[in-house]
Amino acid sequence: MKVKEPDFTYNQYTYADYLKWELKDRVELIKGRIFKLGPAPMRIHQDLSGKLFVALHTFLTPKKCKVYAVPFDVRLTSGSKSNQDVTTVVQPDICVICDLSKLDDRGCIGAPDLIIEILSAGNSKNELQNKYEIYEESGVKEYWIIHPAEQTLLIYTLKDGSYRASKLFTRGDDIETNILPGFILKLDEVFEEVD
Repeated sequence: MKVKEPDFTYNQYTYADYLKWELKDRVELIKGRIFKLGPAPMRIHQDLSGKLFVALHTFLTPKKCKVYAVPFDVRLTSGSKSNQDVTTVVQPDICVICDLSKLDDRGCIGAPDLIIEILSAGNSKNELQNKYEIYEESGVKEYWIIHPAEQTLLIYTLKDGSYRASKLFTRGDDIETNILPGFILKLDEVFEEVD
């Protein structure tokens, strides 16, 4: 039975509840709490997302890893994969999964290898605080945060269970990642036509 509107003040929802909702707005579930996603992001967000997705998809096409763009459910677990036990469901802007056993018909269950979030007005706190913590706890190996207005990229790399921040990358920098050996992202190309 579908439920039109959950009680947004209740703090202990699961993926099983999430599957029953009929909402006009997209939501994410973080540690049992509902976070509404705002209106469609600005065009610059979509331009950047498209460029990143195309670059990753082109690179990964002959390889075993897969790249997905929002909307795509990523269920982060702390053990049980049962819908009744999963309390975190996020929709990263872009994610890369190399362990294909984590993929099912509903998306990904378990930590992707790489998650990219592009900041938008109204979502910065969620991306910078809530998601940082849950991605770190869940074992996401790399978490990239792109700030379109500042034309910067920051990479958090998981080392011994904690994130370590990279330097702040800007135009002119080429980005490489241990997750995808051989992949190079030229920030000049990513931020081209952003001004």
